[in-house]
Amino acid sequence: MARDPKELEHLRMMTKVSHLYHTRGIVQTEIARTLGISQARVSRLLAAAEEANIVRTIVVPPVGLNADLEEGVEKMFGMREVHVVDASGETGEQRTETLGVALAGVFQVLPVGDKAIGFTSWSRSMRRFVENLTSFPHSSARAVIELLGGVGQPAIQHQATNATERLASLTDAEPLFLRVPGVVSTPEVREAILSNDPHARRALEAMNDLDIALVGIGNATIVPPLVGGENFFTQEQFDAVRAKGAVGEINLNFMDADGKPVPSELDDLVIGVSLDQLRRAERRIGVSGGADKHDALLAAVRGGWINVLVTDEESAQYLLQHGPASR
Repeated sequence: MARDPKELEHLRMMTKVSHLYHTRGIVQTEIARTLGISQARVSRLLAAAEEANIVRTIVVPPVGLNADLEEGVEKMFGMREVHVVDASGETGEQRTETLGVALAGVFQVLPVGDKAIGFTSWSRSMRRFVENLTSFPHSSARAVIELLGGVGQPAIQHQATNATERLASLTDAEPLFLRVPGVVSTPEVREAILSNDPHARRALEAMNDLDIALVGIGNATIVPPLVGGENFFTQEQFDAVRAKGAVGEINLNFMDADGKPVPSELDDLVIGVSLDQLRRAERRIGVSGGADKHDALLAAVRGGWINVLVTDEESAQYLLQHGPASR
């Protein structure tokens, strides 16, 4: 049903004022002068934009709220930054939202100017992060690069594409999509896809020069809404690589309990970032929480595959209890 013209005009004004104030950083008095309206109306439009969810406000936990846990994990594993949030009593979906919001607060203060940002668009926490992110009005990133091809059903891949596009827009960067299957059936299929898709080849090559990598940490199992065999590994394939010692994976690169890579025939079926490419990024940011991810998270931290972490209190305590890998 078509909107009322007056309602449409009100929405346009809310969006315009919000853009000038939050994105351009223009003060309310200047916005009022530019648009020929009163400052009081500018204030009302900004308030209405928040109520209409045009502008989203995030809650950033104060620095030092979990200082002992954060400092303990940083020192024990030699990490650059650790941010710990309270997700006690939350469901899995609620924890995903909490971690995504926390990551938005962490990322918002990073210097992104002229940076190449790798992004795991299929991760639920990463999509929540982008939903809660605001723009970077004074700097432009170089590119936002999808780190893994499409996995799961088309609806999930559509959400992933939208998240990449939004992150690129907020950071004023060029999006480099990887619109090919994340997992293929044979190495020959992988070779055929890449030989015929210059956009995919460009994205893969751009992963050689990542400055920031936002990665997904998995426990080498199928987690809904993903379905085995739909541009993704089957449970039998996961079971086989777990039998070789894998306890988790980063963007479908498998690791053992000490964080060492677990080579397998599955490596040649993935179209995405490699561990070697990931290691080159100055900031390798992981977000993970919940008991089912503890072993995978410990492996990622032990292996040094991430050096910035957003996690929950229970997971941070688990890391401290188990410590670095034995030498």
